[in-house]
Amino acid sequence: MKKTPWFFHPIFIFVLSIIALGISLFLYIYWYVEVSSGLQLIVERFNLQPDQVKEPHTWVVIVVLSILVTLILLGILNIFVYYQKTMRLYRLQNNFINNFTHELKTPVTSMRLYLETFLKHQLPRKDQLKYINYMIQDIDGLSENINRILSLARIESKSYKREFEPLDLVDVVRQFVDHNSHLFKNGRITICNSPDETYPYLVNRPLFEMLLMNLITNAAKYNDSNILQVDITFETHKKKLHITFKDNGIGFKKRKRKKIFKKFYQIGSSDDMSAKGTGLGLHVAHNIARIHKGKIVADSPGIGKGSVFTLTLPYSEKIIARIHKRFESARK
Repeated sequence: MKKTPWFFHPIFIFVLSIIALGISLFLYIYWYVEVSSGLQLIVERFNLQPDQVKEPHTWVVIVVLSILVTLILLGILNIFVYYQKTMRLYRLQNNFINNFTHELKTPVTSMRLYLETFLKHQLPRKDQLKYINYMIQDIDGLSENINRILSLARIESKSYKREFEPLDLVDVVRQFVDHNSHLFKNGRITICNSPDETYPYLVNRPLFEMLLMNLITNAAKYNDSNILQVDITFETHKKKLHITFKDNGIGFKKRKRKKIFKKFYQIGSSDDMSAKGTGLGLHVAHNIARIHKGKIVADSPGIGKGSVFTLTLPYSEKIIARIHKRFESARK
């Protein structure tokens, strides 16, 4: 892409426009003050009535003009900010399309290669099973990316089913880890709390499992270790339930803490590393947390030192009592 000359850059034009308007207003006021001084000398010299020479409402005109110039400046600022946001969204969408195309094309190419191998060669059963497992992994990856796109559309359009049921969050996480262990074969996902601890909450289970999948998949994707390690901890503090996901991944810089939850944002698109994924996983997780009246925050000690994602949910005594009441109603 051809680089825009500096004198055509939007920021330069924006600053130049503001300076031009400011100088115009200053020159007008300066000219009026000089003319007024000259008229004042004429009035004093010839003993004229001031109203005959000077317009009494001129300062009102100047004030109105100043207000109009201010409004013009605010309008230019608003247009500039909107333009910058539009260009940023365009770049993010462009990165998303490029990376999503890669995410789709790579497993399709891989599966085609395996299928052509089956057609051209008579393989032993052991090799057949190996290649079939590879194809299943590729299909799982494709399904995951497609589901993220469809899920994001449903979540943002508010068309998801608002069905919440009282569930023990520790049990939900434990069952999710057990049922999806095949997706993280080279990883250790550990729930650090005692098996006796329970934290009931009103949960939309499919959405909450999607949140878990996105957080753990993100930890696996941005990880250079031989073995993925994710430690999950539940704890309550000041009427809040904190579910912490601590991994041994590549980490990120402090200034990226809020950006990584934006739609289409990818760390690799602006750092010294290749972009991975579609940039939707954490954005979807963030929206699911809001649906459950909570939020997700991210932190990292630095590059190469892992990441910590904390899901915070309201957990006062009033909320717990209401959940227990729902538990009792469900049992009846």
